[in-house]
Amino acid sequence: MLLTQLNKGERATIIDLSLVNESVRRRLLDLGISEGSQVCLQCKLPFKGPCMVENCGQSLGIRLQDASYIKVEKKC
Repeated sequence: MLLTQLNKGERATIIDLSLVNESVRRRLLDLGISEGSQVCLQCKLPFKGPCMVENCGQSLGIRLQDASYIKVEKKC
């Protein structure tokens, strides 16, 4: 499942960042997002805007195109 397929408020674990652009992956690592990180999708902004995710108490926006390359495993 992809990060963009989550619904608002759903939690997931990031399982694969290998398809994400190298510079974006590096930036995500700088912000504490890596494989194994738990994230919660807070919202998807309209008009193909960024996805807002929460990780360890911080919120950040990820471009929709970049988020569509992040594979996650949804938590039950």
